[in-house]
Amino acid sequence: MSGSDGDARRGDDHRARPVHPLREVAGVFLKLGVIGFGGPAAHIAMMREELVRRRGWVSDERFVDLMGAVNLIPGPNSTELAIHLGHDRAGRRGLIVAGVCFIFPAFTIVLALAWAYVRYGRTPAVEGLLYGIKPVVVGIVVWALAGLSKTAIKDRLTAAVAVVALPVYLLGVNELVVLAAGGLLVTAARIGKDRLPGGSPAALMLPLLGEPRFTDPTGGQLAQLFLTFLKIGSVLYGSGYVLLAFLEGDFVERLGWITRTQLLEAVSIGQVTPGPLFTTATFVGYVVAGLPGAVLATIGIFAPSFVLVGLLSRVVGRIRDRAWSSAFLDGVNVAALALMAGVTLRLAGEAFADPLTVCLAVLALVLQWRTRLNTAWLIAAAAAIGLIRTALIG
Repeated sequence: MSGSDGDARRGDDHRARPVHPLREVAGVFLKLGVIGFGGPAAHIAMMREELVRRRGWVSDERFVDLMGAVNLIPGPNSTELAIHLGHDRAGRRGLIVAGVCFIFPAFTIVLALAWAYVRYGRTPAVEGLLYGIKPVVVGIVVWALAGLSKTAIKDRLTAAVAVVALPVYLLGVNELVVLAAGGLLVTAARIGKDRLPGGSPAALMLPLLGEPRFTDPTGGQLAQLFLTFLKIGSVLYGSGYVLLAFLEGDFVERLGWITRTQLLEAVSIGQVTPGPLFTTATFVGYVVAGLPGAVLATIGIFAPSFVLVGLLSRVVGRIRDRAWSSAFLDGVNVAALALMAGVTLRLAGEAFADPLTVCLAVLALVLQWRTRLNTAWLIAAAAAIGLIRTALIG
């Protein structure tokens, strides 16, 4: 029996056993929330390893479709992918449980660091952890890219879109533009512009062309804090640098509630802790208004993702039913894969500081290729190596 047949059989056997889906969803996404260092690309790689390769919850084809679809809505893509996978496994309750469990570990860690910052004027040093974790994350993501490319790249056309999308993204073109262009190019090539229906794929982009209007609330500080983060979560596309721009515009310049130094501390904490970068909101909320502020800020920035994924789950399964929408999704999928590759290249540039870090990445890649070792062990070992190195060099 081939390895792929064995994987499929194990996935089928797993689905056949009587399980408690909500408990299963909660356990998986709590673990992913704890070990999810490295940002969205790493989160997606870990989800594929855990839910496609190890557990067989969904096929690679379904996983790639969901990955492409969540890139078309605002909010943190990896968190939205977790929410959607939870919905696939356990319905609407699974949607909520997956998202909450994926977010909760990061919320707890960031809250503790925010408390330390407010009390002592600084945050505990955590950079040593990242020395070992970053290169291992690169190895994890490269392995996921190798697997996902077999599904997403279906022909020469989609391969060409992926090859073009990567340098375009690295040159600084907006992520949403790259995704939309990929979808439209594949659709035009396969269907032909004369055959596109009135509801062409370009129509999918109309709701994304501008930010919805938002009237600043006139209530108390907590209400304003919540509504400001709700607005950010509803309209924000792109990377953590885009989040930084929104936070600076609202909380530093418009409201004057935090300083730029505090904002940079908040973003750095979001980057060096596991889970979604959007838990930066937890830090800002705590600095502004203590525990109530941290809770409301977190709920505000993530709530739109739950709503949007709930709406998206009604239509994403039907996309494959029509030729033009299926072609559009194929183009979005390979463009999303190129974005993931671009993020990985940038992460590698930061992670590979010396020969040891390169060896750690290669070792992580080989272990995934030759074994079924859980990535949680790779992350734990990498963190230990980083801490030991920090202790030895002082």
